[in-house]
Amino acid sequence: MKKSFIILAFIMSFIVDAQTNPAITSWLQNTTNIMGRHYVSGNSTPINDNVLANVQTVFYDDTNAYVSATGIPAYITGPFQDGNPSLATAQNSIFKFPLFPTQNTGTATTTNGGNIGVFINGVALFDYRDGVSWNNATGALCGGPGNTPCSGGPAAVQAWSRDAIPAEKAGFDCAKAHPAMGNYHHHQNPSAFNLDLVVISNICSTYPSDGLYVINTAQHSPLIGFAYDGFPIYGAYAYANSDGTGAITRMKSSYQLPAGVTTRTNGPDINQVVGTQTFFQGYFRDDYVYVSNTSSDYLDEHNGRFCITPEYPNGIYCYFATVDANHNSAYPYVVGPTFYGNKVALTVTSIPTGTTNYVLSSGDFDLNNLKITVYPNPASDFIAIQTDLVENNLKIELTNELGQLVKRSEIFQGSTLSIIETDTLYNGIYFVKISDGKVFKNIKVIINK
Repeated sequence: MKKSFIILAFIMSFIVDAQTNPAITSWLQNTTNIMGRHYVSGNSTPINDNVLANVQTVFYDDTNAYVSATGIPAYITGPFQDGNPSLATAQNSIFKFPLFPTQNTGTATTTNGGNIGVFINGVALFDYRDGVSWNNATGALCGGPGNTPCSGGPAAVQAWSRDAIPAEKAGFDCAKAHPAMGNYHHHQNPSAFNLDLVVISNICSTYPSDGLYVINTAQHSPLIGFAYDGFPIYGAYAYANSDGTGAITRMKSSYQLPAGVTTRTNGPDINQVVGTQTFFQGYFRDDYVYVSNTSSDYLDEHNGRFCITPEYPNGIYCYFATVDANHNSAYPYVVGPTFYGNKVALTVTSIPTGTTNYVLSSGDFDLNNLKITVYPNPASDFIAIQTDLVENNLKIELTNELGQLVKRSEIFQGSTLSIIETDTLYNGIYFVKISDGKVFKNIKVIINK
C-alpha cells in the first residue's frame, strides 16, 4: 500500500510538472483561426492567405512535446526586395522537443544550415549562414542564387562563410525574416526593423509589420522559442545576474571583430572590392573571434548562459537573441555557432498515441496584466498601439471627445502592433479603447498636426 502511494505521488508530481513545463505551455496556439497575410512589392495593402498562422496543437508525453505548426506567423510577411521570388508557404511540420534537455559534455555540435530551432509561433530559426562561401580557387563567391556551386574541396573553399544578416539585409521584410523555398525563417532577433533605436532598413515605411516581440529595456524579455537541443531562447534583455537578481540589462555577445585586421588567409582582404561587392569586416562569419568575458551579462561561445528566468525559477541554460546598443542584431544573433546541449529535436510525421493534448484555458490571458504603449503622443500622422505578445485578438477603437467612433483596428493573436492613420482627423483629444471582448482599457491621446 505504501509503495503504491509513493508511485501515485510520483505520477501526480510529474503531471503537475509537465503541465507547467515551458516547453509545453509557451507555444502560441492559434485559438482564433487567424490566417497569415503577406505583402507583394508595390502594394502596401496586405493580402490574406488561406493558411492558419502560429501553432495549431501541442501534445506531450513524459519526455517530449509535439508541436504542430504551419511556419506562418500572424504578423505580415514580405515583400522580399532582393529578387527572392519565394513567398512564405505552409510547412505543416510536427516538431518533437525534449521536455528535459541535457548538456552536451563532449564535442559541441555545430549549428547547420536550415532549421536549428523554432520560435513560439512555429516560425523557423536559421543560424547566421545563407549558403554562400568564398572560393579561394576562383577568387569569387560560390553557392546560393546567382553564384556557381562551391567545388574543389577544402583547399579551394575555405572557412569564409557569408553572414546572412548584413549580406541579405535588402531581402528581409519588416519583421527581419525571409523564406527559403517557402520556408519562412528568422536568422536574428525577431523584432521589427522600425522599432530598433537606430533603423537600418526602411522596409517598414511602406510595408509595416511587427515581428514576434517588442524589446522592452525595463522588463525581462519573453521566452521566444526553443533551439534544437531543447533549451529555451529569450529576447535581448534579462536580469544582470544569472541568479535572477540585478537590474534588467542587455545580454551581450562575446564575439568581436578584431581591430587592426586587414587581410584574410585564403580569402579576400578586408574591404576588398570584387565587382560591385565590398567585403567589409563582418561580411563573413569567420571574421568574428570569441573573447571570453567573466561579466554575467556577457554570453558564452554558444550565445547563452545558465540563469534564472521568470519561466524557469530554478534556472536553466538559455540562449538570447543578441543585439547591440542600437538594438541592431549582433552576431551570433541567436544560437551558435555551436549548440550547448545535445541536439535531439527533430520533425516527425505523426504524433504518437498516448500523448496528452495541451489546451489553453480561458484564464491564460488577462488584459489587465498587458503592457500597452500608445505613441507618439501627441500624434500627427499616425498612432501606434504597441502591446506585449498577445494570445487573443484585441479590438482597437479610436473615439473623439463626443464618444463617436472615428477609426477601428485590431491586434491579431500573435502580433504586437496596430497602426492607425490620423492624417485625415482634426486636431483634438481622442481616446484609444483596447478590448479583448471582456474587459477594456482607455488611453487618452492628443492629435496635433
